[in-house]
Amino acid sequence: MDCLVKNMHLKQGPLLRTIEIQKAGGTQETVSQGVASIREMLAEVNRVKRHSVPASHLVLALECGGSDAYSGISANPALGVAVDLLVKNGGTAILSETPEIYGAEHLLTRRAVNRDVGEKLVQYIRWWEEHTASLGGEINNNPTPGNKAGGLTTILEKSLGAAAKGGTTNLMEVYGYAEPVAAKGLVFMDTPGYDAVSVTGMVAGGANVICFTTGRGSVCGFKPVPPLKLASNTEMYRRLTDDMDVNCGLIVDGQSTVQEMGEAIFRLILETASGKQTRSELLGFGDNEFVPWQIGPVM
Repeated sequence: MDCLVKNMHLKQGPLLRTIEIQKAGGTQETVSQGVASIREMLAEVNRVKRHSVPASHLVLALECGGSDAYSGISANPALGVAVDLLVKNGGTAILSETPEIYGAEHLLTRRAVNRDVGEKLVQYIRWWEEHTASLGGEINNNPTPGNKAGGLTTILEKSLGAAAKGGTTNLMEVYGYAEPVAAKGLVFMDTPGYDAVSVTGMVAGGANVICFTTGRGSVCGFKPVPPLKLASNTEMYRRLTDDMDVNCGLIVDGQSTVQEMGEAIFRLILETASGKQTRSELLGFGDNEFVPWQIGPVM
């Protein structure tokens, strides 16, 4: 424990205490000490007061899971509009899932703020090509059976839609998995396409709100960060109304424009950051979605 505290440059105080099971007397005593410590901390926590802060404090994680053919024309570009608004207001958005922007990386490198940033992204793409080849796989055959059932037939179709989540602003920086995000604006984080692993990395990097687009339907949550679920089509939204926060299928139905939907998503992001609970939070989802990147093949 002492080594962990030292290596992470942590300092014990009113809101950070450590307990070692080997020194506490076993499991039951460790739990008892932990409960007692939390009770003592409550007095300090109760002194915290809510106050308004600018949108520049937001770090938005962008994720798509269970994508379908509508994702690239409704939910993802609408989220891209919201991202542009967030960046305009000084905030940060993290695009991720390197295997799922494969084939569309040129759309991001041409927006890189400088050559070094663009080359970082290309290096991660090359690593994934070598990584998948070493395991007997190939990165250009990535769509899942669910993606294909939803109308996506190639990784290029999926990637073009996925990249749309990032909006239109410059790519300011590229980060490794779970690396702390310091830059403002649109950034990229190297992660697998596996939703839980990808989001875990972005949360570890500092994300405090999540926007998750889906066409097939996904009901996962990501404690402790609130996830907004954006449905790409109305049929699925109606089937999973309890789990979806936004129906981007209205774009496909001709009842909303991409711009209008993006503005609505941005407003909802601000409301969520201000305390409005998402569907996943109301259902209590999110305890099982903390999944760091394991050693071995993870796409």
